[in-house]
Amino acid sequence: MIPEKMKAAIFEKYGDPDVLRYTDISVPKPQRGEALVKVHAVGLNGYDLMARAGRYKPNKGKFPHVLGGDFGGELVALGPETDCDFPIGTRVTSWWILPCRRCEQCMAGHHNRCARDYRYLGAHEHGAYAQYVKLPADHLIQLPSNVSYETAAAFPNAFGTAWHMLIDRGRLQAGETVLVNSASSGVSMAAIQICKLAGAYVYTSSSADWKLQKAKELGADETINYNETDFVDEIMKRTNKRGVDVVVEHVGGDFLDKSIRCLTRGGRLITVGGTKSYDCNIAVNYIFHKELQIIGSNSATKHDLEVMMPLLDSGKLKTVVDRVFPLQEAAEAHRYLESAKQFGKVLLRVDH
Repeated sequence: MIPEKMKAAIFEKYGDPDVLRYTDISVPKPQRGEALVKVHAVGLNGYDLMARAGRYKPNKGKFPHVLGGDFGGELVALGPETDCDFPIGTRVTSWWILPCRRCEQCMAGHHNRCARDYRYLGAHEHGAYAQYVKLPADHLIQLPSNVSYETAAAFPNAFGTAWHMLIDRGRLQAGETVLVNSASSGVSMAAIQICKLAGAYVYTSSSADWKLQKAKELGADETINYNETDFVDEIMKRTNKRGVDVVVEHVGGDFLDKSIRCLTRGGRLITVGGTKSYDCNIAVNYIFHKELQIIGSNSATKHDLEVMMPLLDSGKLKTVVDRVFPLQEAAEAHRYLESAKQFGKVLLRVDH
């Protein structure tokens, strides 16, 4: 029996974490082509923090708003005349992107490049900081038997983004050397594991030794504390001035130029964000003189997530969960994530 009302963490104005409020709202009703999922766990992402604070405003000021693009739950209802590959009761997660499906990029299969109406679940549309979430039925992905709801909630954005940037865009090859910056982020933790599965040698950087030790446990070969030493100097020293083949970069600011300086001739920098800053100054002579490539990568495709599910099921890829808060403590969870004290994903547990 699906109730009329549900518990949710909402916000009704942009601001600090205290704008998040735990309250009752109506359960969404799935329309044609849509599914309703009973949420058991939801993951926090960087864009949750930015959208709540108003750093960017994907919901265009339409309040109240519900965040949350990554979740683990069970399919409980379908909209009228809706086809779905899975029966009611199936344990699921989802691809979080909501493309237009009609523009030239979508028609070519590049839904993550949608040129007309590119949106995220939880950013542009109501997400999963709630007991129930509504989304397109064909976005659902079945969970294998060994994948828990919490694992599912920690998986899509981090691993999808890392797989797309390294495998689809970066064309990573066995035997290559990779620098993964900011080891404690969800994307970087996923990237370290994907690089090792692909047969690469991994250097990683972070701000604290305890974070670097955890990165070693995930498979990183060598670590660099960038608060104690310049990571460019370290990479050049450790590679005998050669540099690395690939840099995974999502920090932005001065990290972009420094990362470019870590590349060998013909090397590739793959950028997927700018959590520190979108404003970057780079020395262009390094790029043309060394014939470097700066490759943009945006989110992931549903296929990226689907091909990783067997690896998640077998344990060859592992999500890392730092801390789980109850949904009613969403504001505290945001404060904790903003403090950058975590190593791994921060989740919300959704009780029923």
